Amino acid sequence: MIFRQLFHRESSTYSYLLGDDTTRQALLIDPVLEKTQETLSLINQLGLTLALAIDTHTHADHITGLGALRDQTNCKTMMGIQTLADCVSAAFSDGDLIDIGDIHLEVIYSPGHTDDSYSFYAFKQGILFTGDTLLIRGTGRTDFQNGDANAQYDSLFQRLLTLPEDTVVYPGHDYKGWTSSTIKEEREHNPRLQLADKNTYVAFMTNLQLPSPTLMDIAVPAKPTESSQLNKSLLFCQLVLRSHSLFCCL
Repeated sequence: MIFRQLFHRESSTYSYLLGDDTTRQALLIDPVLEKTQETLSLINQLGLTLALAIDTHTHADHITGLGALRDQTNCKTMMGIQTLADCVSAAFSDGDLIDIGDIHLEVIYSPGHTDDSYSFYAFKQGILFTGDTLLIRGTGRTDFQNGDANAQYDSLFQRLLTLPEDTVVYPGHDYKGWTSSTIKEEREHNPRLQLADKNTYVAFMTNLQLPSPTLMDIAVPAKPTESSQLNKSLLFCQLVLRSHSLFCCL
């Protein structure tokens, strides 16, 4: 498998490029709009064809590159079934398999950071892409409009942390320069996973009192009205805006 971890410095976002050695087809996870041309150039240099681009969830600190990638490459674009974005050509749900050549991703619904949060488990390679649910020595904040600390605790302890302990964890963000971890490392050293029980975890997450990302009301609408869905979807897929908060996911 061809693998590249890409970094967007302004939002501390990781994107992931996975390529199949035989078919030369590629899959991109959590693309950032501003990095579209740079990413397409890399894909071309590696002799790959972009077949699919997917997002782990609706992002509040950057605008997704799904729409631009679809328009420029005719690739398939996907998010979870909860999405309202019109730049998505298909939706996935818990338990689905996403296949690109010999790359197989198990879709794991992992709500909490947002209600449309998913993780992707490449079980043949032992790799887990956790989005903003599980970070390195942290977890994604849950005070967004559709966040839920109770749901995140269950996503962590009932789903992600039950995977083999040598599973390599690749998060959606990191603010300290770390690039990967393992399930075992996070179980043993992630301070938020050492909290006594669910009630303690929920209380801790509820009292973080972090500033809101600039784009939260655009990218993570609470309960959009039917008449506003199109405008918000267009903003979500097309605007080139930036959050100046580095605390959107901590």
